[in-house]
Amino acid sequence: MALNQTKGGLTPAKIINLTTNQEVKFMFNPFEFTLTKANKWTEKDNTGRNIPEVEFKGGGSVALKLTLHFDTQAEGGDVRTHTDPIWKMMMLSDADRNDTTNKGQPPPVAFQWGRVYLKAIITNISQKFTLFSEMGVPLRCTVEVSLKQFADENDSQSQVPGQSPGAGANPTTTVVEGQRIDHVSTNQREVAERNNIDDPLNLPPGQVLE
Repeated sequence: MALNQTKGGLTPAKIINLTTNQEVKFMFNPFEFTLTKANKWTEKDNTGRNIPEVEFKGGGSVALKLTLHFDTQAEGGDVRTHTDPIWKMMMLSDADRNDTTNKGQPPPVAFQWGRVYLKAIITNISQKFTLFSEMGVPLRCTVEVSLKQFADENDSQSQVPGQSPGAGANPTTTVVEGQRIDHVSTNQREVAERNNIDDPLNLPPGQVLE
């Protein structure tokens, strides 16, 4: 099986490093994934009534959980060659180091599969090896990945520390391969007009959109 190709030649789901634009395409597309979101509410004392009053405090981030499957038994190689790039997205990156504090942080990422596009940070990875060669080389594994949304496309302020745009600045995003204008913003017409886009379904990778 070729590296970063799904079984049957299907269009692969992938995780994209938004700092380097490196893509990790899944060997097998997920059988399923779970999206969850919890809003924040506070309860107020309400004497004499059966239930308290509630006040909305803000929306919570969307969390995504999925299990990935990797198998190199046919090719005989170490399955970790496929999974190590995902682990690197949990490590501190010099490219994301704050110039003022000199403190680093793992890079922001994006999960993309079909019309699903979620800008997130990886909060947890768990890898389980289930098959080995005679020499003890891992050939098969599952990787459980948890991601949490860090950016709302309708919100101009980034929620990743150290990456907030300056006061009054227009938010920008860099196009990655396979993105369409509906992945970038819900206000597609305004983005197309502002950036002189003729074909919203064919955005050139690397273009910076305002």
